[in-house]
Amino acid sequence: MFHTSTEGDMSFYKFILIRILPMCHSFISTQVQHWRVIPLIVVLGIGSGIPFGFQVSVASSSSPFVTEFINQTWIRRYGTTVPYSTVTLLWSTAVSIYSIGGLLGSLLSGFLTGRFGKKRCLIFNSLVGLTAAANLGFSKMAGSYEMILFGRFLYGFNSGLSINLYVQYLGEIGPRNLRGFINTTAPLFVTSGKLWGQIVGLRETLGTVILWPLMMSLSGFTKVLQLLIMPFYPETPPHYLLVKNDKERCLKAMKRYWGSGNYHTEIEDILTEQEICKTSKAISILEVVRDRSMRWQLYVIVCISLTLQMSGISAVYYYAGSVFLTAGIPEEKIPYMSLGIGSCELLSTMLCTILIERCGRKVLMLGSYGLMAVMLALLTVTLSIQSWYYWIPYCSAVLIFLYTFFFGIGPGAVTISVVSEMCSHSSRPAVFAIVSSLHWIGLYIIGMTFPYIVAGLHQFCFLLFLACILASMIFMYFFLPETKGKTLQQISKEFNRFNFREISTKELAETSD
Repeated sequence: MFHTSTEGDMSFYKFILIRILPMCHSFISTQVQHWRVIPLIVVLGIGSGIPFGFQVSVASSSSPFVTEFINQTWIRRYGTTVPYSTVTLLWSTAVSIYSIGGLLGSLLSGFLTGRFGKKRCLIFNSLVGLTAAANLGFSKMAGSYEMILFGRFLYGFNSGLSINLYVQYLGEIGPRNLRGFINTTAPLFVTSGKLWGQIVGLRETLGTVILWPLMMSLSGFTKVLQLLIMPFYPETPPHYLLVKNDKERCLKAMKRYWGSGNYHTEIEDILTEQEICKTSKAISILEVVRDRSMRWQLYVIVCISLTLQMSGISAVYYYAGSVFLTAGIPEEKIPYMSLGIGSCELLSTMLCTILIERCGRKVLMLGSYGLMAVMLALLTVTLSIQSWYYWIPYCSAVLIFLYTFFFGIGPGAVTISVVSEMCSHSSRPAVFAIVSSLHWIGLYIIGMTFPYIVAGLHQFCFLLFLACILASMIFMYFFLPETKGKTLQQISKEFNRFNFREISTKELAETSD
């Protein structure tokens, strides 16, 4: 037995030496080579990614304080207590107006990007974020719940615009061999923001009657860093070459982001992209929808975007509290368990930044969705029989953590990279406007309908999400190409088999005649 154990240990060490260490060495050496782009990634992440995630998670923590503030303000103004229905309406408006602002910001992102460029829009959007923070931060001092409504709307607009600009900027400042890593830093910072929102929502930090205005406005201060530093960075290389038609400034921007070197191949790739699109100007949403050469790309993008919404992540977070209560965890400790779920998602997203260039996008997407489907099926079973044995709720808790882990390592982090790599510079603003609009509409619909779905189906609501995942997996298996390390020309060539299938069939028929 001792000999067998030693052999097992040796096999483990050999696996670490042969597989893991070379992978980490290759990953780190690539980052060191292009270290100049890292500071900008951090600035963009802090200024755009973290606030987006923060606003997603902080709303639930502030709910009891805001409703009490509305009640007290109403009494001071009108001398009577506010009806419960009015409080509910005002708070529901404060929550939903964030999605309305986000949708508006998403729809305008394409127009603003084409008119002013991504860099100027990011700087302008930082001012919008600071204005939103000021409204929320001083709302209690001013005794105005209207400032909360306006601040939430501005935060929504800021989030809708910034997440579009942020992911587009990331997709255009990285060399081809680092595209996947750089794109996955966006969900990494967004997840960090969600975790930060959970932390400041604790009563030991800012989740108190006195400090809640600071809690709601805190993410606005991250915009200061972006506002101060972004003016010193150039626009993206494709912007200079395709929009400004300035090859010299494009090469200068590449050297600023990637270091000294010969980047003529990268310039040729961008020019080839222009030839494929036949335009260097940003095209509208309507033009993207009408463009036959973008038809199946759009189908795939809509599919993976909707699947992200319908994957069941909202349901898992919704049920987490009741699962932890059933497992015997005290109610006052449940927020800390939620921190554990957020930390699990963050760790898996960090792991994805390393794996995405090794495993590929399609493998991570399909593999993670498959494992998520298994977790949802098992979670449905354990929630149905949780009263049978005392240890079954603990199994449900483990399944929740595993589900969140697989979500973070797959669709949660990879989706943005896939969407960015399938779009040209000219179509990217319109495509991301479509994707973000789907996100905000889906967020609003799920927020409005999910309580009714849970009330009607209970734990069996997971089967609805399971069916959506399985249907999307089948679609992605047949129609989603692997984009790792490929140029836009190579990716477009794969999609053209579907985009122009009718024309190809007709040509073959004429040839045979």
